[in-house]
Amino acid sequence: MTNDRAARAAERRWESFPPAPEALPHPVLDSHTHLDIVARDGGDPATQLDAAAEVGVDRLVQVGVDVASSRWGVACANEYPAVVATVALHPNEAPRLSDLDAALAEIAALAEDPRVRGIGETGLDFFRTAEEGLEPQERSFRAHIALAKRVGKPLVIHDRDAHADILRVLDDEGAPETVVMHCFSGDEAFAAECVRRGFVLSFAGTVTFKNAPQLRAAAALTPPEQILVETDAPYLTPMPFRGRPNASYLIPLTVRALAEAKGMPLAEMCHAISANGDRVFGPW
Repeated sequence: MTNDRAARAAERRWESFPPAPEALPHPVLDSHTHLDIVARDGGDPATQLDAAAEVGVDRLVQVGVDVASSRWGVACANEYPAVVATVALHPNEAPRLSDLDAALAEIAALAEDPRVRGIGETGLDFFRTAEEGLEPQERSFRAHIALAKRVGKPLVIHDRDAHADILRVLDDEGAPETVVMHCFSGDEAFAAECVRRGFVLSFAGTVTFKNAPQLRAAAALTPPEQILVETDAPYLTPMPFRGRPNASYLIPLTVRALAEAKGMPLAEMCHAISANGDRVFGPW
């Protein structure tokens, strides 16, 4: 594909995104996004950053899921002041690797970069990983916990159908000072356990879904100082655009849903999320 054709394809893809929502009254951050997928599909990260800034999403956390995306994220964060990065091997990546230790060593080296502000997404995923992959998955999770503690950076956790085992491993290893539960997917009881441990719960567009009252209940009991918001873009587009491509500029829809679930004024919710982002990931 020539550069012109690639540009036209990217423009057509951007036209498939939902319209921009009303801007937020105070800037917030997107605590978990995947700009590398946008770039891989021919999109321009700068376009996404500009669109987000226009609605009050002025900071993004680009999240690594393997060595390649972690390298890309470090480069992106060093190019764009609005972006910081996290680096890790996704739990579904660990069982596929022929040399897990070598990959973990490269993640550890990348973690030293000042623009890397977290270790993740790591954790456990019992939805896609078969029985024989569970041992390397847990070994990788434990290695990431140790790395987060060694470099003094927050741990960003992927948890799919593995709530009890996530807590088991964290309690066994000793959790880092800061733990972010990415795309929180539990109910009130699990949220209460995470809140009690001091974890930060990051809510995605799923909290707006009609069939997810348990997520709104979880958000309602989570203290404002333990809440973040994310897109996990290009996935998990909030209502009323579920099923269409997601991007950071749609964060206001999720923030408004969180404010409603908490019974908080929107501006107060924005200030809390913004302060939490700076506390967790440091200044941009």
